Amino acid sequence: MKKREDKQQVVSEVREDLQRAKVAIVTDYRGLNVAQISTLRRALRAEKVKYAVVKNTLARRAARDLGLEALDAYLDGPTAIAFSFDDPVAPAKVLAKYTKEFDKLQVKGGILQGRPIDQAGVKALADLPPREVLLGQVAGTFAAPMTGFAGALQAVLRKFVGTLQAVRDQKAGA
Repeated sequence: MKKREDKQQVVSEVREDLQRAKVAIVTDYRGLNVAQISTLRRALRAEKVKYAVVKNTLARRAARDLGLEALDAYLDGPTAIAFSFDDPVAPAKVLAKYTKEFDKLQVKGGILQGRPIDQAGVKALADLPPREVLLGQVAGTFAAPMTGFAGALQAVLRKFVGTLQAVRDQKAGA
């Protein structure tokens, strides 16, 4: 009976993680040694990413409870899931780096804010610039029209002042 309670606890934990996560990326870690998995876990933990080895049947049950049946396609073989609750790009970047370093590590796919993403989607996430750069680009986009408006306004004021100066010089000369 204890074993059943343990399984229910794992399903509950995975369900909660899937519900809270901005992104959950499913990986196949088959062939990695303990040192490589430890290195990967440390790198993910540094980015505040939870990396958990999960039994496929329990992960399937948790995903189905949330209506995330699309995750089923990625749940075969040895499975570990990287959950990020803050930054959806961080785990994709770390996993992309380590798939190059550890050729046996494979990214299968995952869930991004409740929607399924495949390997290509995870790679696209990993290729995004850091959050700070994206925020800077957005701020620059918003600032550009205001800068243009300020320049145009300044030009109008310069012409107006120049016209006033010409009128004053003309009256002074007359």
